[in-house]
Amino acid sequence: MVGEQVEPKICSIDEALQISRKIGLDLVEISPKADPPVCKVIDYKKFIYDQKKKLKTIQSKAQKVVIKELRFGPNTGEHDFEFKLKHAKKFLQDGAKVKAFVFFRGRTIIFKEQGQILLLKLAQALEDVGVVEEMPRLDGKKMIIIIAPKKKK
Repeated sequence: MVGEQVEPKICSIDEALQISRKIGLDLVEISPKADPPVCKVIDYKKFIYDQKKKLKTIQSKAQKVVIKELRFGPNTGEHDFEFKLKHAKKFLQDGAKVKAFVFFRGRTIIFKEQGQILLLKLAQALEDVGVVEEMPRLDGKKMIIIIAPKKKK
């Protein structure tokens, strides 16, 4: 009896239960909000297995966002800036987002303008490989900017 095809038909729940018992399979409610509710006579364990398999394939195809961080000081030198710029370009070309921040320690918070200039200079240097997602903003003792990679054509 298992593997026997039953043609779709409209019947009551009692009839559907009798058919499923006769075949030896389970009666599964597919769409409860439909009028009348849609049910299928199938093997429930196989149905659950297929659902999990579909969910797993969907999750594996989903893009995972990677965020790389770069830390600067308000008085970062030119060589250090160029070194970190090179790393930021590589991160963006690999498809990761870059979160660059200037960390203000102690009294260096008075150099907010220097930190903002530094982050904007970074964004300008990266404009050929990235797009500014979030402009520089002060968050406690950090000034943060987020740069996303440009979409590939």
